[in-house]
Amino acid sequence: MIDKKQLLTTFLPIAVLQAETTDAAEAVPQQQLFDGMVCIRRLPFRIGRESRVKKVNGRIERIERPKLDDREPNNDLYLVDRGHLLNISREHLLIEVDGESFYLVDRGSACGTKVNGEPVGGEDQGGRSILKDGDIITIGTMESPYRFRFLDLRGFMIATSDH
Repeated sequence: MIDKKQLLTTFLPIAVLQAETTDAAEAVPQQQLFDGMVCIRRLPFRIGRESRVKKVNGRIERIERPKLDDREPNNDLYLVDRGHLLNISREHLLIEVDGESFYLVDRGSACGTKVNGEPVGGEDQGGRSILKDGDIITIGTMESPYRFRFLDLRGFMIATSDH
C-alpha cells in the first residue's frame, strides 16, 4: 500500500527560495524555477556556481550538465553567474536544519553571503548564520544581483488524515 503521508513529504517543499531580482531568476535552471521560486525538498540544500558555460551571442549560457555516473553532484542548485566579476563560488553555501532552526552555512566562498545585509563568510573563511522565514539571502558581495527570499513552509504543511 502506498504511504500517502510519505509521498507528501517527498514532493512538497519544506522551504523555498524566491528570486528577488531578474538576475537571480535568470541564474536558476528553468527546470528548477517555478513561478520565480526554487523548491527545497531535502536538506542540506547546496548551492554553487555552474562552471559549465559558454558564450552565445555575447551572453553566458549553461551547457547541459552530464550525469555523474553514480556520484552525487556537489550542489542541488547550480546558478549561472553572468556578471563580469564573479559573485558565486562553485561550492558557495548550503541551507541546513539543526533542531527546529534553519541555518545558512557559507562553504568557504570568496565573496561571502549576506543574510539581511549581514555578512556570513567570505574570503574563503566560511561561516554560519541562523535563517528565518522572510530573510533575504544575497549570494556574493552587497552589490550582487543574486538575491533570494527564504520562505519556511514547515508550519503550512497540508493536514492529512490516516484514511
